[in-house]
Formats: sequence, structure tokens, C-alpha cells
Amino acid sequence: MDDPTPELWRVLLQRDPADAGRSALYGPLLFPARAGDGCFILGRIAQSLDSRIAAATGASRWISGRADIVHTHRLRALFDAIVVGAGTVRADDPQLTTREVEGPSPVRVVIDTNRRLHANHRVFREAPETILVTAADSGGADMHGSARVLRLPRRDEGVDLPALLAWLAGRGLRRVFVEGGGITVSRFLAAGLLDRLHVTIAPLLMGSGVPAFTLPEIAAPAEGLRFDWTVHPLSPDVLLDIPLARTHRVLPG
Repeated sequence: MDDPTPELWRVLLQRDPADAGRSALYGPLLFPARAGDGCFILGRIAQSLDSRIAAATGASRWISGRADIVHTHRLRALFDAIVVGAGTVRADDPQLTTREVEGPSPVRVVIDTNRRLHANHRVFREAPETILVTAADSGGADMHGSARVLRLPRRDEGVDLPALLAWLAGRGLRRVFVEGGGITVSRFLAAGLLDRLHVTIAPLLMGSGVPAFTLPEIAAPAEGLRFDWTVHPLSPDVLLDIPLARTHRVLPG
């Protein structure tokens, strides 16, 4: 196995000393990509015990605890680009920076297929760099606030994700963190484009709300995606580290 990138080790070693025992969690994220497109893709979900990532109103702050928030910021520092969907930006107006840890903030990539987000959201007004990804036929100007617009073909009710990864790789952004929301992570998962998946489960029952994953229906459990995982405590939550290696699809074909 190739050695991890020295710069990524440096960023990781700047973590909170209380996390010194977590190399088993972060270490697998630091090795070079092995997929043909040259990218390493991590998906991430924080959910309640009953698999909700937000209330029916869209409110999601905060399902998981403080340790999980710091973990998310550390992941941002270890990746070149962070991808979120339009729903996440609309509901949370996030900054998507590394405010809680040492290390660089990634390039922010917002997928808004039909270009419905207004330009007043913070990701379109503040540094660092943001790319707005829309469908090729979505219209509009080539800038959205301070964000550059990238137009891609439509595919599977969204944009062409392999084309997006190819574009990012062409810019040297080969380590890609898909932070949310559930639909965006689910599309990468269903397309077989995740190398690894982090799922944080909080000790919270919500009863209703936005589901963590939205995937094609299956007829029997045997058709679903079954995997190994390693469990890591993020008190009061638990984190499931799931290696996918892009070899699985939710449905055959």
C-alpha cells in the first residue's frame, strides 16, 4: 500500500489531543485513491436512531453532538472539495469551513440541478471558493454571487456525477467529501461512487422527518447493499465507518 500523503498526516496530527486514539478512524482516509478516476470519495450522514437527518420542517441542528461536529470539520480539513446538495444549503445556510479544527477549508461544491438557490446564501458570498453545479439546460449567468457555475448533463434525476468527479480531478481536487444531504449522499451511493461511508447515529428518536437515505426500492433483503463496518464512539453518539471501495451498487445493473 502506498504511503499516506505527508500533508494529510500533518493536518491529522493537529487534531485535538483527546482524539489521539482515533488513527484507526482517520488513517484509512489518508491513502491515495485507487479508483480509475483518481478520486477518493467519502460520504457522510449524521442521523437519529430512527434514521432521520432532519425534522419535517428541515431543521437539523443539532441531531449529533459536539464530538461529531468536530469530526465533520476535521474531515473537511482532510479533503480537497466538499459536496453538498441544494437542500442542505437551503435548510442550514452552512459555511462548510474548518472553523473547529486546524487545517485548510476545502473548495465548496453545491449541486443545485435546477438552479433554484438564491445567491444570498453564505457559500455564495464568503470565502473559500465555491462551485455551483447545475444541469446544462438550467440557464442563468456563469456566476452565482461569488460562485462559478459548472454546467453538467442531467443523469438519474440529478447531474452526471462521474462527469463532476472528472471535472474536479482535472482541477487537482481528487479527495472529495460528500457531506450531505441524504439525497446527495444516496445518489453517490446508488451510483457506486463512494469509497467509504461515515454514518453517525445519535441516541435520539424523532418519529418523523427527513430520511437519511433515499434509494431505489428492492424486492427482497438479498438485493440490498450489505457491508462490513467498524464502530467508533463519538460520545454521546456512535460512528459507523463503512468501507465500500465502489464495488457495490444498491441494485444490480
